[in-house]
Amino acid sequence: MANRSRSKSWMLWLSLALTSWALTGCTSFGTSVTPFVEGYRLIEAAKAIRQATPPPLELPRELDKQVSGPYIVEPGDVLLVQPASLDSPVRLSGDQPVLADGTIQLGKYGRYQAAGKPLEVIEREVNDRIQRETPDAGAILVRLVARESKVFYVLGEVNAPGAFPLRGRETVLDALLAAGGLTSNANKRKIILTRPTSPDSCRIVLPVRFNDIVQLGDTTTNYQIKAGDRLFVPSRSFSDDLWHFWGKEKDPFASPQFGCAWTPSPMPVSMPGMVHKATSPTPVLHTPAPSPVLTAPTASAPNPPAPPPAASASPAVSAATIPPVGNGAPSVPAIQPVGFQAPRVQPAPSSATLNAPPPPLQLPPLDATGYHRVN
Repeated sequence: MANRSRSKSWMLWLSLALTSWALTGCTSFGTSVTPFVEGYRLIEAAKAIRQATPPPLELPRELDKQVSGPYIVEPGDVLLVQPASLDSPVRLSGDQPVLADGTIQLGKYGRYQAAGKPLEVIEREVNDRIQRETPDAGAILVRLVARESKVFYVLGEVNAPGAFPLRGRETVLDALLAAGGLTSNANKRKIILTRPTSPDSCRIVLPVRFNDIVQLGDTTTNYQIKAGDRLFVPSRSFSDDLWHFWGKEKDPFASPQFGCAWTPSPMPVSMPGMVHKATSPTPVLHTPAPSPVLTAPTASAPNPPAPPPAASASPAVSAATIPPVGNGAPSVPAIQPVGFQAPRVQPAPSSATLNAPPPPLQLPPLDATGYHRVN
């Protein structure tokens, strides 16, 4: 009975603590975690589509990026329209912003509808319009100097949410870093990437595995960002963490991770200023220099015998093979000098020679002026 009463008392205190914590929340190390999501949360439709996404998806991602099609000019972009030659009589204003109605101002040549067209079409039509009024205008160049119409969005638990201009190379990780990174209350396991679709079309909701991207370098969900993409980071709650802890949360892109098998890399190519340490020295056999050929003098023209070749700093060598040693393995050929002459050693002076007085100095006789004259 005593044990049962203590158990009931412990469960009662635990229930009261959980109820109090659920009503007030828990603050630890500057972060607030509540049992239920109070900030940014995924709607049920987004959860269902995220769970139903079949992996893997054949989409552009890091290490497999793709270039987009021709750039379509839209309101907000800025064009630069100018003659190719400085001698052209055509004078146009500098930058040409595409207005909300999709037009640009060409001065006396009027307004031109540029929105919804690629740059090649705009340049061709602008040249045709100007050439009709100014035949000697020359070529007219059209360039894109500001891309303000193509953006992507980062929302939710990030430090700087907003719209960001698209340069064409961004991935999910680039987008999160552009938004200042995740907050301490971000749910890293439920980040999603959605793409805009028409009202009567299907929806695209892609799961993002943040920890696999930044800690394992897994590019499976590090998708390439396109214009109009929405990257949403939901808030974290204690119930989500507890659900994940007990293994009740299903991740459609969960897959076993394993390390790569490393193999020794080959010796790099030698470059100027680089010194590579060899693992084991390789014996180098020098080819012996040809021996001089001595010819006997003839009777008609007696010549003295040719002198032996002078010793050089690098004498010629020859390889004499040593018989096999041990189990029949051939040994390294021995290097023997050929025609080598030892240098002559001068005898050391005796003590009498070292202690002998120097010879007297022989000077010429004095001349009439009293000086020694040296011829």
